[in-house]
Amino acid sequence: MKINAKALAPVALVAAFGLGTLAPHAQTTPQKVGFVDVQTIMNAQPVGKELTDLRKKAETELSGLEKQIRDIDAKGAQASAAEKDKRTQLVGTLQARAKAYDTQIQGMQARVTAAEKAADTAISTVAKSNGYSIVMDRRVAATSGLVVFAENGTDLTDAAVKALK
Repeated sequence: MKINAKALAPVALVAAFGLGTLAPHAQTTPQKVGFVDVQTIMNAQPVGKELTDLRKKAETELSGLEKQIRDIDAKGAQASAAEKDKRTQLVGTLQARAKAYDTQIQGMQARVTAAEKAADTAISTVAKSNGYSIVMDRRVAATSGLVVFAENGTDLTDAAVKALK
């Protein structure tokens, strides 16, 4: 009885595929995945809190100006000449205030960069000391749909904040 090479080809293909899928699983070690709230870690540093407060202040002020502009715009052609002049002034004020806030934020950039590096170092230190090979930003993972569920025990935020100090 002679075995034909054509007859063995499908068997060889299935065997190679089966062995190929089993081998990596046997060699792969489990990886621990942790999560941090990066914004909390940044706000634990003086510049992070300062930046958050400045952004909130800018949002409050600028949204008030934008609302006044929208109210005048809603009147359309019924807006009086005085209201149109006021709108022009509001737009100029809005642009000037937005530029001023941008300048303040840019002035903080070197300090923010240093705080980000400190946060990264703290996260890395805590992750390595606890055997985590992957750490993700909890907010990004949740809003992107990347992670649907994670146990609370995987949150390294508090430990990273402690490592900053």
